[in-house]
Amino acid sequence: MIVITGPTGNIGRHLLSRLLESAPAAGEELRVIVRDPARLPDAARGRVEVITGSHGDADVVDRAFEGADAVFWLVPPDASLTPHDAYTGFTRPAVKALAAHGVGHVVGVSALGRGTPMADRAGLVTASLAMDDLIADAGVAYRALANPSFFENLLEECDSIRENGVFTDVLDPHRKAPFVAVADIAAVAAGLLLDRSWTGTDGVPVLGPEDLSPDDLARIMTEQLGHPVRYERRPLDELYTTLVGHGLNEAFVQAIVDMKRAKDEGLDAGITRTPETASPTGFEHWCARTLGPAVRS
Repeated sequence: MIVITGPTGNIGRHLLSRLLESAPAAGEELRVIVRDPARLPDAARGRVEVITGSHGDADVVDRAFEGADAVFWLVPPDASLTPHDAYTGFTRPAVKALAAHGVGHVVGVSALGRGTPMADRAGLVTASLAMDDLIADAGVAYRALANPSFFENLLEECDSIRENGVFTDVLDPHRKAPFVAVADIAAVAAGLLLDRSWTGTDGVPVLGPEDLSPDDLARIMTEQLGHPVRYERRPLDELYTTLVGHGLNEAFVQAIVDMKRAKDEGLDAGITRTPETASPTGFEHWCARTLGPAVRS
């Protein structure tokens, strides 16, 4: 039995789709934890066991983890909370349930940065790494998917790209770093969940096929979308003011700013890409398949 948290989110929906294809042949049953079962895809209906509620709730995870062999763990960041409460606080009930039910394997969504000089001052990344430590201390075999920034973050910029030919961030325009498509993260997670021959605790970097700078992204978007797209760098203090103005928790916003600052200092550049850590989806392909249709819609 594999339990999937966040099955309707960016990563979870790709993972659920993959497991619906592969799990029956492997003799695996699937169980999902979801707040709103109506959001599950039609393909999942009648094929997965549904536990309704939040996976931050002790009663929910206690029911969901009973009889489970493996869990896919993804924390949905809650910007109304402090980073500690949003990550380790949210995860603590699950850790107790993992131990209580003897779950053997957990695959979690985490971040790059462990072992770097910035790891203890990287905001949300620091909180995510603390969450990894909490899960590992539960005595399960644990694999933390160590991810860089997602291509999908650019979908938040669709209106600006469409109307103004501009996308923004706070990074140096020439700073090259890895980026990854969420479908590739889901593919790695599926492989780990279905083949549980691994033991102990480790990180699994998922780095995409190449490092790209914001200026590289702009160039490729221009080529793929057929109209000029340029990058504009925003000051960190402007980002902070904007997010606080939207009503987000000030500590959470500061953690976003600290994460962005750490990434601009090279937080994601500490892992060498190898055939094992590279994932296949390139930015050109992702633009053609995902960003282009979203911008044109």
